[in-house]
Amino acid sequence: MFLNPFEWTIAKRYLWPGKGEGFIKLVAGISIGVVMLSVAMLVIVMSVMNGFRAELVEKIVGLNGHAIVQAYGGRLDDWEGVLKEIEETPGVVDATPLIDMPLLVTFNGRVEGVLVRGHTPEYIEDLADKVVMGDMARIQPGADEVAIGARLAENIGARVGDTITVLNPAGRTTPFGTVPRQVGYRIGAIFEVGLYDYDKAFVVMSIPQAQTLLLTGDTISMIEVETEDANRVSEIMAPIEAKLAGTAVVNTWETMNASIFEALQVERVAMFFALSFMVLVAAFNILSSLVMLVRAKTRDIAIMRTMGAGRQSILKIFVTTGFTVGAIGTLAGLVLGALVLTFRQSIVAFIGWATGQDLWNPEVRFLTELPAKTDPWEIFGIVMLALVLSFLATLYPAFKAANTDPVQVLRYE
Repeated sequence: MFLNPFEWTIAKRYLWPGKGEGFIKLVAGISIGVVMLSVAMLVIVMSVMNGFRAELVEKIVGLNGHAIVQAYGGRLDDWEGVLKEIEETPGVVDATPLIDMPLLVTFNGRVEGVLVRGHTPEYIEDLADKVVMGDMARIQPGADEVAIGARLAENIGARVGDTITVLNPAGRTTPFGTVPRQVGYRIGAIFEVGLYDYDKAFVVMSIPQAQTLLLTGDTISMIEVETEDANRVSEIMAPIEAKLAGTAVVNTWETMNASIFEALQVERVAMFFALSFMVLVAAFNILSSLVMLVRAKTRDIAIMRTMGAGRQSILKIFVTTGFTVGAIGTLAGLVLGALVLTFRQSIVAFIGWATGQDLWNPEVRFLTELPAKTDPWEIFGIVMLALVLSFLATLYPAFKAANTDPVQVLRYE
């Protein structure tokens, strides 16, 4: 729908009403503001929800792999053969033996429940970029040093170089009963992966250290698997699951964290649906401002009609006027959303400081920082939603203006 110079001149004139039309100007300004806020809120909320999912997937998969092959009873015999079979499965990129056991840690009279993890040297080396204190190179087979999560270190008051005691309830049998096994380890490194539940519980050591601590001999408890596509992990692991039926169970990252991601998806859809009503309200504001403009310009419309302007020209003038209001609000909303997302962490910190409340508690939020990830297709959908509703809101007042009868309006002029 292209405008000729006459139509565009009139549309620009109506976009900024005159001195005696301050109320119409106010309503138009409110319409732009409501569109801006609704688009910005949709962009911010959807980006934050996407960021939550992306960060959780990245951090959870980074620690647990795409799938876990876990032995029944916690001990996988002949794991070398199983490991080789998994590595040869089409779609599997890497497979790593792993020992995982919930135990207790004590330090200076403080006791915390932990997850002791035995890893290969290659896996331990990959955690080097997450170290906040110490050096992962110290965590070697045969050494008496371990790495612990940053939150765990804070909870027990331990630092690099301190010695913690790991308690294994399944100790050695004596004439007086089973004595829990207690082994002291020096802290060689403190790491932070960004997931509170992991940072407060993980104690990482080499596989031989874990086998000695747990008295499991040469067995392991699970195999961590990485596939070429995290979204096809169930399909890729199906042959392995069938072969190991009765011996081990295969858990994918989707099943292990199903409750978290299902809750995020439901909340994401609900928030989009709820915030979309803000765009609808903005469209009604555009409609009301355009209706007022049409009523105020009835005489002008009649004069233009008598001077030769057709109904289509009047229709295009008012559709352009209303649609431009929606487009300006949409563009301003995108800019506002981008600014808020860029400075989101500073905004959260400022609001927390101003209100005296801890708005981002990692114990509740799982992540240490507010994440955000913008999906271009979602942004496109939000923009189209705002523009389409803005366009639809202009149709009724535009048709009303186009159908104005100049004879009836100018009869008593």
